Amino acid sequence: MSDTYDPPDTPLQILYQDHEILIVDKPSGLLSVPGRGAHLADCLLSRVRAAFPEALLVHRLDRDTSGVIVFALTPPAQRHLGLQFEKRQVKKIYVAHVQGRLEPKTGTVDLPLIVDWPNRPRQKVDHETGKPAVTDWRVVHYDESVTRVRLSPRTGRSHQLRVHMKELGHPILGDPFYGGDTVQLAPRLMLHAQSLRLRHPDGGKGMTFSATCPF
Repeated sequence: MSDTYDPPDTPLQILYQDHEILIVDKPSGLLSVPGRGAHLADCLLSRVRAAFPEALLVHRLDRDTSGVIVFALTPPAQRHLGLQFEKRQVKKIYVAHVQGRLEPKTGTVDLPLIVDWPNRPRQKVDHETGKPAVTDWRVVHYDESVTRVRLSPRTGRSHQLRVHMKELGHPILGDPFYGGDTVQLAPRLMLHAQSLRLRHPDGGKGMTFSATCPF
């Protein structure tokens, strides 16, 4: 991650809103919540609250990840959605460009993760003290030296998709933490939260929200 924080000055992209929930398409390069210090105050949450003062945080996306994120507009909705995330009832699908030719075309990564304390906020695989982390993948197509892949995390660990792809030997392009030389190969972290399926807090109806992948 670069030392300078220069978030994109783009209008709020609202995908859906009603009396309980707000669905937004987060741009790459914008923090989900404020960081430490005034220079990291600009974030998606503050921008959302400028338009919806009642908005409440439910989950986060990494700064450099783009895509679908949900906010609650009432405390009961926040609790309802929070439980869905906690119980792994929310279905998330991401699109990524990874280095090399990922084979086979489908598979699962099951590697426990824990924070790498001396190198925070980096995460690392730890089979003894790590928390369970599972990711399913499906190849969308191959280019010469890049694979476009659909990632479906079953768990929601910090940096899970990024670490899991690195451990497979196919880091996500443009990843400043885990991508190594691939940082030079892409204009941004090539990871996008494409869709989110959840149950609406008012009535429990299943709903899927999608944001077009920008790459």
